[in-house]
Amino acid sequence: MDRKLSAILAADVVGYSALMERDEAGTFERLRAGRKELFEPEIARHHGQIFKLMGDGMLAEFGSVVDAVECAVSLQRGLAERNAAVPEDQRIRVRIGINLGEVIVEGEDRYGEGVNVAARLQQLADPGGICVSATVAREVEKKLAFGFEPLGEQKVKNIAEPVQAFRVILEGQAPRQQSSPPRWVLAAAAVPVLILVLAGTVWQFWPTATVSGKPSVAVLPFDNYGGDETTGRLADGLTEDIITDLAGFPEFQVIARNSTEQYRDKPAVPSEVGKALGAGFVVEGSIQRQTDRVRITAQLIDAKTGEHLWSQRWDRPDEDLFAIQIEISEQISNRLGGGAGLVQEAGRITAHRKPPENLNAYELYLLGTEKLEQVNQADVEEAVRLLTRAVELDPGLARAWVELSHSHGILTGFGVERDKNRALSAEAAERAVQLDPSDAEAHAVYAMILGDRREFERAKAEFDTALRLAPGQFEVLTFYIDWASTFGEPERVAQLVDKAVSLNPGFPMWSARIFAHAYFMVGRYEDALRMLDRLTPENYGRKHWVMRSGALAALGRTEEAKVSVADALRRFPNLTVGGFINLPGFNEGERERLIKTMRLVGFPDCAKAEELAKIEKPLRLPDCASP
Repeated sequence: MDRKLSAILAADVVGYSALMERDEAGTFERLRAGRKELFEPEIARHHGQIFKLMGDGMLAEFGSVVDAVECAVSLQRGLAERNAAVPEDQRIRVRIGINLGEVIVEGEDRYGEGVNVAARLQQLADPGGICVSATVAREVEKKLAFGFEPLGEQKVKNIAEPVQAFRVILEGQAPRQQSSPPRWVLAAAAVPVLILVLAGTVWQFWPTATVSGKPSVAVLPFDNYGGDETTGRLADGLTEDIITDLAGFPEFQVIARNSTEQYRDKPAVPSEVGKALGAGFVVEGSIQRQTDRVRITAQLIDAKTGEHLWSQRWDRPDEDLFAIQIEISEQISNRLGGGAGLVQEAGRITAHRKPPENLNAYELYLLGTEKLEQVNQADVEEAVRLLTRAVELDPGLARAWVELSHSHGILTGFGVERDKNRALSAEAAERAVQLDPSDAEAHAVYAMILGDRREFERAKAEFDTALRLAPGQFEVLTFYIDWASTFGEPERVAQLVDKAVSLNPGFPMWSARIFAHAYFMVGRYEDALRMLDRLTPENYGRKHWVMRSGALAALGRTEEAKVSVADALRRFPNLTVGGFINLPGFNEGERERLIKTMRLVGFPDCAKAEELAKIEKPLRLPDCASP
């Protein structure tokens, strides 16, 4: 039995069965053409070979992991270009997974865990995306201009140990198609967006922290390589906007502009800046204008090690410099800050290295939010434990109260001691707003609590406050998206989702739940399903099963809709039309749409008595408690 080390690329067509059902001959021809005109030439050009073809996928082997990653990127870009001229429902999208490992060689075929892991990584990728193992990320991150966003340890089928997975972040505009609990707990697309270029991987961070436990960031004046006054004003405005936007994130402290101004127009060594200003991170950048275009670069540096952790370049027409300034400052601040930001991720890594008894309140908060992002009952219960400990150590840490409110709300949605957790969620949200009235997310969380109480006018006022405090913050915008149709603004949904995705192209799983609701309510069923496909059934609440079943039915996928309804009722025996009549957090239009959907796809009007008897605390059903 021969063995060797190889890089394995696994590719699979998204929605293959549905494509074939809609247009079998056309789909087959497009797949054949794509394989002959794109996949086979690109794989050969990158010194790889296909060793297995399936109807909806393929496996290829590469001697170099760098070649494998470069090939995957070329394939996704090539598909994006081909799809641009194809109607939405005919587009071929693939998921790609790459692993570096030992394989068994048998003739032209390859077997073993090295192949199996690549196939499982492919299943974790977004449509049009690439997912790689930690081994691949380490091997290529210094050699290629692509970033690697950590997805954490993933338990995958038929692999004994969890797999550390990373999402490849591509450069340029990638046409990524957008693919019950209190509404907001599901809260915290895809469209052409500017994807971030990362110079290093997040797992390398070693941040410095202030005495409070929060890391600090210094934004240096952007260099003006053009030399003219207009470019200088843009550089100053961009620097100021980034400082202002970052200051809206309570997760860290931002050094004041008057302290960093001393570094204007002179070389600055990040480690010396860090020591002088007490900063753990340094942001620096430059602006250069050439004829009718403007080029802007920005990078994040670890002040302790001098390591470049992230970098990005923008190249834009200079028709509207003010719009460029706003767009880029929002993208930079969201990439560094927020729940999925690089600074917070860095803090989590440091916290993981410390013994539990040595963790401070802020580190407990970071670990709690990490658990919360998994959106399953066990991890959310652990998040409650960590966040409760955080507020015990520091009762004034408003951010921990915000996330504790989220956690109790999600447990309410999972049916865990509903009344108790609903009350604790509201209490934590109110506490957060009282502690820090300038925290935009605290206002957004409180708004969602009010919305669930059907106090829509007060909820809208709190959201308005949140959006005024942080109009370009991903989390705040995403929470509002979940309520836009409730407030009678469904027409804004697509525009708002587009903006949210542009602020955070690697948007987390919890936000996909919100985007699914938004698309469903405006009848964009394909997009709603793409968002739901990013979740696992364990992450579905009652509403998500209703939306999935209804979207499938609306798209003519009747048999799949029936299977979805059966799965939903198996998980939630009391998922009935009557239950949704009383479910909080929806306006009448939304409620009517959901009820019509449920009746259309075959959900029962009432739960049978024997089904209700199996449930500890069933939803209150009108006149439905008897058989």
